[in-house]
Amino acid sequence: MSTCIEIPRLTGTAVPLGALATKNSCGIGEYPDLAVFANFCKKSGLSLVQLLPVNDTGTESSPYSALSAFALHPIYVSIESLPEFKAASSAVKKQMKALHQTHDGVPRFNYSQLRYDKLDLLRRIYEENKQVVMESWADPKSDLRFWYGQNSWVSEYAVFMELKKEFMEASWRQWPKKYSSMKVEKILARWEDKTLQEAHLFYVWLQWRAFEQFKDAAQQVQDKGIILKGDIPIMMNEDSADAWAHPEFFDDTMRAGSPPDGFNPTGQNWGFPVYRWKNLAKTDYSWWKSRLVCASRFYQAYRIDHVLGFFRIWETSSRETTAMMGKTEPSSPITAKDLEKAGFDTDRIRWLSQPHVPTRAIEEVNNNDYLGTHGYLHLVMNRIGDEELWLFKEEIKGDRDILEREDLPEPVRHRLAEFWRNRTLLPLGKDNYLPLWTYKDTVAWQSLSEEEKAALDEIIAARQKKQDGLWERQARTLLGELTAATDMIACAEDLGANPESVPRVLDDLSILRLCVVRWYRQWQEAGQPFVDFADYPAKSVVTSSVHDSSTLRLWWLSEQDAADFYRDFPPAEGEGEIEVGIYTPETARYLLSRIAQSASSFCIHPIQDFLALQAVYYNSDPQQERVNVPGSVNEFNWTYRLPVPVEELVHNKELQSAIKELVALHKKSGGRAASKKGSANK
Repeated sequence: MSTCIEIPRLTGTAVPLGALATKNSCGIGEYPDLAVFANFCKKSGLSLVQLLPVNDTGTESSPYSALSAFALHPIYVSIESLPEFKAASSAVKKQMKALHQTHDGVPRFNYSQLRYDKLDLLRRIYEENKQVVMESWADPKSDLRFWYGQNSWVSEYAVFMELKKEFMEASWRQWPKKYSSMKVEKILARWEDKTLQEAHLFYVWLQWRAFEQFKDAAQQVQDKGIILKGDIPIMMNEDSADAWAHPEFFDDTMRAGSPPDGFNPTGQNWGFPVYRWKNLAKTDYSWWKSRLVCASRFYQAYRIDHVLGFFRIWETSSRETTAMMGKTEPSSPITAKDLEKAGFDTDRIRWLSQPHVPTRAIEEVNNNDYLGTHGYLHLVMNRIGDEELWLFKEEIKGDRDILEREDLPEPVRHRLAEFWRNRTLLPLGKDNYLPLWTYKDTVAWQSLSEEEKAALDEIIAARQKKQDGLWERQARTLLGELTAATDMIACAEDLGANPESVPRVLDDLSILRLCVVRWYRQWQEAGQPFVDFADYPAKSVVTSSVHDSSTLRLWWLSEQDAADFYRDFPPAEGEGEIEVGIYTPETARYLLSRIAQSASSFCIHPIQDFLALQAVYYNSDPQQERVNVPGSVNEFNWTYRLPVPVEELVHNKELQSAIKELVALHKKSGGRAASKKGSANK
């Protein structure tokens, strides 16, 4: 049965909180800046603001690598808005002034340095006020104690953060064992330790003030009739208070990621532990529900990151460096009996599931040294009789067990790791197997006869039907439970190659899909035409770009499929000179007006794509307008800032008028006029 809810037709914008700059903020967008930004949105007719995650990520700049599922990031705290700042010492105010001088006016903020500087000053303010905080903590009727009563998670977080400070911010996995494997009872006992109370209360006070500022700003946004939409990352960093305190909910032996594709030939290993859903189910998914209830204090809608992970997650052993040897969970394995019935005997199954390494293949990368190669192979492999053929020893559980060996030359290590990943079937316990995602590219597969290939394909196809059912049932259970936990509107990030049940399940649960225009095409048809905007699902969010993609401007200037869009949606008369490879405000209006006529209920564009309606906001290097470049780790990612203070946008009536036209177009069209062949705007 479908869940019928009335979804309003809204236009909004997506912006990282850190990108906001106001006359009061210090180096980065801060919680109170949201209220100022809401003034611009209100004047522009926008009725939704979408944020990236704002949880504490510690030394990591990526908002998807949180230290806590609940704690807010202190980097967004407005120090000068704190009640304690008003009576702060002259030394504190002098340090605050120095922070402004160092961090204000930069095109992209320096995450590491800014975080260090702000935390240093916040700790100094706490030191000046710790006696008052301690007295407030001792009063059961104080505001601080009331807040703590609603946020008991902060006990574990405070203990975790105090230990991270003690161990120089190292991962908890590197702490002494007495701290790295603490049971909840031990954690709470440490929390109750009076000698540590002052240290722990710093984090409680800081989170209390962060929650106050964010809640106040979120309320001001809502008071203006604007929906605030959050972002809930599906996975948790292994170095998080949650994974440390609740290992029963996280499988630390496996890592989440995605299977191989054209852009990532060995897949993506995100490094995050996967969930133990059975254990979470025993608690009625209390951890997940608490997470959503906490988010609902600020948001009226939320983005479910990587919703496919609720259907099935791609998981790989923590002993692997890539995601090639991964599998879907849940899975429907192929049994040895299935294979035997299809004519594969024990030796043939071994051939398919265990890499057979020829001596010569390793000798080639070892200076053609036959004896030396044998010596190296004996370290990690067993020879098959007198053949020049080898199998990996049982103690080799992943490519890390090869790549981390110092007694093997680097070329030998890497060639062996390649062979380790070259198998058709992945062993899964005793007499159970799964096909490797890239099984048709393997040596064993290519050696099979056509009859054997057909037989194995038939087994794999039958197994896939079972898996589709498993995935759909799991998603209906998990997403049904979680979306019912709050009144927030749920929106899914459902990009990528998805099982056929995904659109059906999302529609039945009234979870809005995500349609990124450049990727929403009829991929199986000749010419791969873009989908007509009139044919977009009503229960969806349409967007021009996402934080991991190029902006609309950069896409139009440098990516080949922009020409396909021009072909499918040619400009109408009166729209000016529109040319692929040249971006002007007229180009921005042409593109955004087409998208505005989508049938999608929500139309949400990154703020950069709206700012491109005026050339004055163009960066001379359009790459600088990106938020993130996937697959790269550097100081550039996640540090985007608006080109001007928000107050300037609040007074820019011309920009507001241009956005209002798009809002009106989206509100009235409902996708009715958004067909191809230049019919838009008629």
